[in-house]
Amino acid sequence: MEHTTELEKILHKIGRNFSVKFEPLAIDGQTFDILAVENMPAYLDKLVAGGSIADPLRDLPLWAKVWPASFVLAKALKTIDTKDKTLLELGAGMGVCSIMASYYDLKKITVSDSSEDALDFARANVLKNNLSSLIDIRSLDLSSPGPDPRFAGTTDIIMASELLYLDNLHRPLLKFISRALAPGGKALLCQDLSRAKPRFKKLAEKSFKVREGRTAVKSVDENKEEERRIYSVLILEK
Repeated sequence: MEHTTELEKILHKIGRNFSVKFEPLAIDGQTFDILAVENMPAYLDKLVAGGSIADPLRDLPLWAKVWPASFVLAKALKTIDTKDKTLLELGAGMGVCSIMASYYDLKKITVSDSSEDALDFARANVLKNNLSSLIDIRSLDLSSPGPDPRFAGTTDIIMASELLYLDNLHRPLLKFISRALAPGGKALLCQDLSRAKPRFKKLAEKSFKVREGRTAVKSVDENKEEERRIYSVLILEK
């Protein structure tokens, strides 16, 4: 009952701006309930009318979409040892990838993002799927200067999807990963290859051992047409 009450509070807060409903999301035989926005066009019109979109890459609610890269990243976790490890997801949005990773015998998962709206959606998803004992929610802005004492060399695995499109985030991201990873830790970064940033890989190779894998994914676009895209997964080892 406690979780139900907390979930109702968060959904009430979310409902001030968004019309939402939970929809099933299946992966590898597991089904999760994920919050979906029903009034996104109206919400975007409101942002435009209010002059709130100065930089589309930063100001649009890109976190509200379930990106294919999240599925690729969740499956990539199977290639490394996750048993009793701690996991931190950066720029997690609604926390979909972390929720999918909840079946990988991890000791603790932390979902982080700089958007309070995204974190509210993540909280709702975690509560709805009864994962609050495993998954924590944290506000984290990677562009903030200086080390974050909450993650000082304590994280076994860091993961992020579709973060590398922001060039000015490359150096802060690498600094954060270097400071936050525990000895022997790994960071997995997934990106649609069409948006890949070769410069980031070169920067990463100065401080980490870097491996890259590529995965082809078939999906359906907004016009209900099938498309095939290639995703890159960079694995940074400390």
